[in-house]
Amino acid sequence: MIAVEPAVLVSAILLDLALGDPRWLPHPVVMIGRLVSALDTTLNRVMSHKRAAGVVLLLVTAGIAGTAAWLLILGCRQFHPLAGLLASVGVSYTCLATRSLHLESALVAHALAAGNLDEARRTLSYIVGRDTDTLDESEIWRALIETVAENTSDGSIAPLFWLTLTGPVGAVVFKAVSTLDSMVGYRSERYLQFGWASARTDDLLNFIPARLTALLMILAAPLAGLSPKGALTAVLHDRLKHPSPNSGHPEAAAAGALGVRLGGPARYKGISSLKEYIGTPLAPLD
Repeated sequence: MIAVEPAVLVSAILLDLALGDPRWLPHPVVMIGRLVSALDTTLNRVMSHKRAAGVVLLLVTAGIAGTAAWLLILGCRQFHPLAGLLASVGVSYTCLATRSLHLESALVAHALAAGNLDEARRTLSYIVGRDTDTLDESEIWRALIETVAENTSDGSIAPLFWLTLTGPVGAVVFKAVSTLDSMVGYRSERYLQFGWASARTDDLLNFIPARLTALLMILAAPLAGLSPKGALTAVLHDRLKHPSPNSGHPEAAAAGALGVRLGGPARYKGISSLKEYIGTPLAPLD
């Protein structure tokens, strides 16, 4: 691993907050996604043991992504130390998604504030996996809060955590695993076995960051005029009510801080799902 330098860490955070993910800039996650799609088709065709094929998918994808980042940084360092530093900053920056999460979720919130439910449903569909075409206003808010809470951990705190501990290469490996989980980590007939290794590895890598995110939300709640006591109470009572071993922690913190109730019914590709409720409905979802 290439250790992260404080200047690299700070520069990456500031770049992410300032720029987000410009659409004109090629993003490594897109390239990782294309690799996963190609391997998905190939491995499912040539390997009959789906769980073993999923392990190969995980190792090859994470290995290629990490090796590519390492070679890029190493090659730039061989050319010039400053080039290596800039490469480290660039790679680290692409692993963070705080501004993008804010911008994408704000589109939904602004549409709701303007009373445009159709636009809110459309923009929400870009950042959640559930069906959005029939959601009413409170259901849109619920889905938005849930995805922002979960992705605050997955897209901000977790990559920052691994970037700090393992440097840019480790952060890229984390993003590769996260991308794998988002693409094949489903409990569907196709991916239950094939995506098992990716989903379990993602759970492992997010175990500490998810709990750290909940703690940070509790501490930050007063800065936003929200309830730290409510956040702490919800985390203690409801953090294990989510199907994911990790997502319930930041979702409970968000629900308690806001005084709202998350969870409940949703539909995914036409299939109904009912999650346990998280939080106490002290305030309406509006």
